[in-house]
Amino acid sequence: MEREAAWEAAYEAGLAPAGPEPGEPVEAYVQRVRPRSIRRQFRFLRTLAFAFWMFGRLIFWQIYVARWFPRWVNSRNTQRWRKYAREFRAFAIDMGGVMIKAGQFGSTRADVLPEEVIAELASLQDEVPTVPFRQIAAVLRQELGETAARFRYIDKEPIAAASLGQVHSAQLITGEKVVVKVQRPGIREIVYTDMAALFIVAKVAMRFSFVRRRADAVGLVEEFGRVLLEEVSYVQEARHARRFRRMFVDDPGVHVPIVYTDHSTDVVLTLEDVTSLKITDHEALAAAGIDRRAVAQRLMDTYMQQIFEDRFFHADPHPGNVFVRPLPVTDAQRYVDQGGGRPFELIFIDFGMIGSLTPQIVQGLINTLTAVLSRDARRLVRSYQELDFLLPGADLKRLEEATKAVFDQVWGLSMSEMATMDFAVMADIGIEFNDLLFDMPFRLPQDFIYLARTVSILTGIATQLDPAFNPWSTIQTNMQRFILTDREVDLAGQLRQQFLGPLEEVLEGGPEAFAAALQQFFQQIVYRLQAPERIEKMLDNIMKGEVAVETKLSNQQRRLMERIELQGKRTSRTMLVGSLIIAGTLFYTNNDQNLALGAYGLAATLYVSGWFMRPG
Repeated sequence: MEREAAWEAAYEAGLAPAGPEPGEPVEAYVQRVRPRSIRRQFRFLRTLAFAFWMFGRLIFWQIYVARWFPRWVNSRNTQRWRKYAREFRAFAIDMGGVMIKAGQFGSTRADVLPEEVIAELASLQDEVPTVPFRQIAAVLRQELGETAARFRYIDKEPIAAASLGQVHSAQLITGEKVVVKVQRPGIREIVYTDMAALFIVAKVAMRFSFVRRRADAVGLVEEFGRVLLEEVSYVQEARHARRFRRMFVDDPGVHVPIVYTDHSTDVVLTLEDVTSLKITDHEALAAAGIDRRAVAQRLMDTYMQQIFEDRFFHADPHPGNVFVRPLPVTDAQRYVDQGGGRPFELIFIDFGMIGSLTPQIVQGLINTLTAVLSRDARRLVRSYQELDFLLPGADLKRLEEATKAVFDQVWGLSMSEMATMDFAVMADIGIEFNDLLFDMPFRLPQDFIYLARTVSILTGIATQLDPAFNPWSTIQTNMQRFILTDREVDLAGQLRQQFLGPLEEVLEGGPEAFAAALQQFFQQIVYRLQAPERIEKMLDNIMKGEVAVETKLSNQQRRLMERIELQGKRTSRTMLVGSLIIAGTLFYTNNDQNLALGAYGLAATLYVSGWFMRPG
């Protein structure tokens, strides 16, 4: 506790993480701080050159060639995307740093990138050459002063090396065994340089409709930048570690390493050495007398607390970041012989990647569930907006129409009935709303990506530990408890208000409220009894020619008409271009080169201008 108090004091005294000012966009920050040295400018230009080379080929195939040979282009898209992903993978490994992180970030964005690209990027590991220890020692001296006054020794061979930093074993002068995490020299300059280049690439990408209708490229780079700037700040990681220690301070089954704040800065992080058994080392767990089933259950229980109670979770639970430490016992062999039962604790390390469920996200989830239960299409679309699921410019009215159509088809059906639903029914909905399927105006915020990735990794580890373990049962139980008992969101209260509110108003309003409800009821009866009379009057007006019919095009029909009109213009333009080429050829064969060149030039101008004609 004294160390944590010292850290708080140091933080208040000015040990703040490097990064944007509150409210400052990442783009503005990196443009303000990025270096302009010749070396960094060359890296900047190299990134842009690679990106524009990729863009050039994409535009050539997806716009120009696809306009004339769409089936041929589409049939080879898988092979082409896989080739692009492999080229980027090689480029990222060569460049290191941010590009490896960008590839890893992209591998989580199945909502934006084709699955062929995802598969290639998923194999992109954070493997880079180690930095010579003399450079690491120079960083330590610059940040902490003479290391001999702080450490008895520092192992010159790193125990781990990544794109942003590397880790060395050490022992403090006071005797504690620690690990020292040191950022690579110059890594922040590389981060700022590469981020500035990525923002330019994103802005250029947004000029093309085939990118713009599927993703907010600038928003994605902004999101990636915020995540990356947090990872490159060890003050942030230390704050995350301290928060986790507070979350599990009363849980003897979970341990979070101590942060040695006196020996840490925003570039150097010194932590308690908690190296123990890897959670996936099943043989070592059995040799220690630890029950793998108990490990699986505790792992899931720990994450259920993080997600549903604290709403702040470790977003990178791969096997290298989770250890199992056997606790001291008098007779370890007894637990080995009986096949488990030895007490243990889970250890979490590396708190650079953290996810959180903000009150806005939680409320958005609740509104989504309420909208589904009440069959309220408009409310469901609004909940998508609250969750930031929709791209800027999404057609909200069209989404509402599509949602209502789906509600009308599936409402009241059981899961088995939905599974056996006639395909033609849903195909008709797909045809009716094919413009939405074409535009796909959806995206997933990074915290949802983190959550999905975390749950995926957890379920994989848990079922490897215990093949009979059902992680989804644990998730379902915790989700139900969260929905029904959480005080902050009070879903039960919201549903009661949604469905029972009118009845409660009648019961609590006394005779006057009851009379008002009764009056409304009889008005509805009278309205329905008068229906034949209204129909007869309407038919009479039709016979007299007093009824005017106004037809309104739906959004889909309007877009179809616009595309037909545009195609007509393109056809006329093509015929005109062909006529000019024929005329130019005739002029040329009659030795009138000036008129021939004029005709060819005008034909070329008209043809090129047709490239920029887009549907409205």
